[in-house]
Amino acid sequence: MANIPQSQQKSEMSAALKPVRSYFVYAGIFSFAVNLLALMPVIYMLQLYDRVIRSGSMSTLGMLTILLVVMMLALGTFEWVRSMILVSASNRIEKSLRERVFQAMFKHALIHGGQSQSNQALRDLTGLRNFMTGNGLFAFFDAPWFPIYVGIMFMFHPWFGFAAIAAGIIMVILAVSNQRVSEKKLKDANSQAAQVNNQVNGSLRNAEVIAAMGMSDDVRRRQDLQSDNVLELQTEASRAAGALTSASKTFRMLAQSLTLGLGAMLALSGAISPGMMIAGSLLLGRALAPIDLLVSSWGGFAVARAQYERLDQLLTEIPADAETMNLPAPKGNLSVEQVFVVPPGARNPVVRGVSFQLAAGEVLGIIGPSASGKSSLARSILGIWPASAGKVRLDGADIAAWNRTKLGPYVGYLPQDIELFDGTISENICRFGPVDAEKIVAAAKLAGVHELILRLPEGYDTTIGGTGGILSGGQRQRIGLARAVYGNPCLMVLDEPNSNLDDQGEKELVEALLRMKTGGCTIIVITHRTMVLQCVDKIAILKEGALAALGPKEQVLATLAGKPRIQSAPAGKSGSAA
Repeated sequence: MANIPQSQQKSEMSAALKPVRSYFVYAGIFSFAVNLLALMPVIYMLQLYDRVIRSGSMSTLGMLTILLVVMMLALGTFEWVRSMILVSASNRIEKSLRERVFQAMFKHALIHGGQSQSNQALRDLTGLRNFMTGNGLFAFFDAPWFPIYVGIMFMFHPWFGFAAIAAGIIMVILAVSNQRVSEKKLKDANSQAAQVNNQVNGSLRNAEVIAAMGMSDDVRRRQDLQSDNVLELQTEASRAAGALTSASKTFRMLAQSLTLGLGAMLALSGAISPGMMIAGSLLLGRALAPIDLLVSSWGGFAVARAQYERLDQLLTEIPADAETMNLPAPKGNLSVEQVFVVPPGARNPVVRGVSFQLAAGEVLGIIGPSASGKSSLARSILGIWPASAGKVRLDGADIAAWNRTKLGPYVGYLPQDIELFDGTISENICRFGPVDAEKIVAAAKLAGVHELILRLPEGYDTTIGGTGGILSGGQRQRIGLARAVYGNPCLMVLDEPNSNLDDQGEKELVEALLRMKTGGCTIIVITHRTMVLQCVDKIAILKEGALAALGPKEQVLATLAGKPRIQSAPAGKSGSAA
């Protein structure tokens, strides 16, 4: 990614903004009308002092007042239309980017593993939309009118024009100072705040462990230290920004008052009329208002720019998947060819040169000591972690070349850490696709969990949380197995599928695997317990990331005879693994 030219790094974000450029053009047109109509109070004041008061004409006063009311109603309408245009633009940007940002965020989490557990990108997208609908953006449309207001003030008297220019320069200096003193601190504070938020979410997910071992005070103390650092950065930025914002507002009011005094001096000398004296002060206030708004909203602009940059960096780092031709439905022939796997964030491979082949309907058991690379190999087989070298092929096609959405229904996966999702049991089993009662019940029966589900308070409609809620570890694992077998996939990878099962549950697991095998499903089972090995055709032994043995079950078990590295577990307990 580092080789991408700077001119191309923002192409995707720029492409997303391109369709809404017309919205900004229309917003600019209405801004023109708004600022033009904003001159009406100045003209009204000028006419009152220079015509109505001198002539004493009530009819002139009435007509001018009616005209002012109409113009002000039009001004309010145009401002409303302008805001609606920007709301529509922001909604269109979010809708056009939401799916792409989610996919990039999801893929980033897969690539970086535990280092990416935040929904920061979606929050950035929402924050960017909120900024576009706020008052801060209006200042960018109104600020270009400053020279026009100054030009009108020059028409009143040159001193008015020069005073306006001087005041504008000072306001711009205050705006730039605000940006320089607050932007870096706000960016650092937001970055650290995201880290604290991730830690808090992690603490909530592991609340049981924290409570059981009395870790809450230590965890909270650690988070408090980082939160205090965030608070300090935000406080420093807010203090500086607040001081400059107050100085900007005070100076604007002072400049208006001094301009009024300057007008009085010019009026007393006969250089301008009394109406111009009041109009000059009003014009200066109108000219400086957008700059003052820029100063006060600069913090929001800095945050929005940081959000844009983070989104752009994410989309640049994780390019959109290329369109691929749909491949025929796979049958389950699997080929692993000299695969090396480097986990996210690591440098050294944990799987080294593993190769094997499975025909459709074959079952492979993978055993080995802890940290031998079994789970990493499983993730690579599924394409979750791309192989750093070698290929994993399903029916001859590189697993990485498959469209994940198209491939998903043909794959079943049961990881070590069972993750269920907020929703009903039926929704979890059918993978949150269309609820097909027959398929859901069939998957539950195949996994041997149908009767268990029926005994729950609301059966298949029982709502569970991400951690399983009312379900035990074994129940969660069996529902996870039902999700894996849903739709009769042609390839299944099960990582310690019996780790939370008792003897009866393990027998039902073996029966389920035999039924899947009979149906032609290719199955890979990673296990430390031997009962599940009854249904396998081949056994692979991993040691330090490399294959120590591979072959038919009887042959490998015979080779291990006399080396009791794999032992049947006593009733209800896990056995040790080779």
